[in-house]
Amino acid sequence: MRVAITGATGFVGRALSRALDERGDEVVAFTRDPEAAADRLEPEAVAVRWDPDDVVAIASSLAGVDAVVNLAGEPVVGKRWTAAQKARIHDSRVHGTRALVQALAQAEPRPSVFVSASAIGYYGTSGNQELDESAPSGTDFLAGVCRDWEAEALAAQDAGVRTVVIRVGVVLGADGGALPKLLLPFKLFVGGPAGDGQQWVSWIALDDLVGLVLFAIDQQRVRGVLNGTAPNPVTNRELSETIGHVLGRPSFLPAPSFGIKALLGEAATVVLDGQRVVPARALELGYGFRFVEPDAALRAILGK
Repeated sequence: MRVAITGATGFVGRALSRALDERGDEVVAFTRDPEAAADRLEPEAVAVRWDPDDVVAIASSLAGVDAVVNLAGEPVVGKRWTAAQKARIHDSRVHGTRALVQALAQAEPRPSVFVSASAIGYYGTSGNQELDESAPSGTDFLAGVCRDWEAEALAAQDAGVRTVVIRVGVVLGADGGALPKLLLPFKLFVGGPAGDGQQWVSWIALDDLVGLVLFAIDQQRVRGVLNGTAPNPVTNRELSETIGHVLGRPSFLPAPSFGIKALLGEAATVVLDGQRVVPARALELGYGFRFVEPDAALRAILGK
């Protein structure tokens, strides 16, 4: 099978590329700089230039590809949400996905399945309410980004392409994503919850997110929206206590809300507000999660 990936050099993209390579699939990696990306890709991967303004070139690269996985997008956390940064967060997802779907429709022969990332930010802030895929969208900035992003992705169905959207939660893995940032204060013996710690963290191990993408590619019955989260979300305080226990470090020093807000501005909502999201459709469809509790996931990731 030939699988094209946007965002192939990112945290999730690299792990997915490795998994595809290990099972004998060929990876076509879309990247803005194919030469610079070579060191970050599997040796057998084919790197092609990603330019969302050139739909014709994308369509040519997709001809004969069996599956397409869309992971590209400006990072949400790490920079303050100025007006310009918000535009980058939105447009990198919406414009890029629109171009990819237009190219899918033009490719000949056409890929048979399209798997596109979204995020649990779709749901906004939920308090203690448990949310499955049928829950409505929120009203904040990230919810709006996700709605627009998903609308562009689901348009691939109009071209007869089986389409799956995965609303990704907080991904736990060793070499990127949220975990290294979460671990640092614990390693310095100043770990603890963010704010009051009562906000929900809907997490997923990187291995399970990759597994869910492969499941979506391989299983013809999978289509529509899936929540990419583990079956058991935990509060931020519970996750902090688990990290402390696994590392053998204290976990009682909270990071105050005002400090997080001062550092991140509006982007602090990602850290201080939560969603209690469950993967109802993935479970219904028969996906078997490797990690259902954060303790087991952290021990596997950290080799503890």
